[in-house]
Amino acid sequence: MGIFDALKISASGLAAQRTRMDMVAQNLANAQTTRTAAGGPYRRKMVVLEAAKGFRDALAGAGVNVGKIVEDSSPFTELTQPGHPDADAKGMVRYPNVNPVNEMVDMVAASRSYDANLSAFETLRGMAMKALEIGR
Repeated sequence: MGIFDALKISASGLAAQRTRMDMVAQNLANAQTTRTAAGGPYRRKMVVLEAAKGFRDALAGAGVNVGKIVEDSSPFTELTQPGHPDADAKGMVRYPNVNPVNEMVDMVAASRSYDANLSAFETLRGMAMKALEIGR
């Protein structure tokens, strides 16, 4: 494995964790959205990561890609609010299945992973620069 392969692996981790952070931000922004274009409340989205393909044979699965973004199938929260514009005949309003505490935990985990990948990337870059200085 060369240094550029390791840089690609770290870069793939950075991109994947950025996508996770984007989904956390989207979920938190829509935590109170009771009406979407599809008609119901907003449904929480989650990022599914998978081993990267396309690296050389020895490095197969060494990086990470965003496999897909899926919707959380957990039930919506229902609250009694008879005056709400989205209340049903019984006065119940369905709110998104977004739990801000869970989103914050996901955000911290993604942030830590991003930081770890960034540290690895910076270390590898420093090694490459030192190798170039030796050649002078």
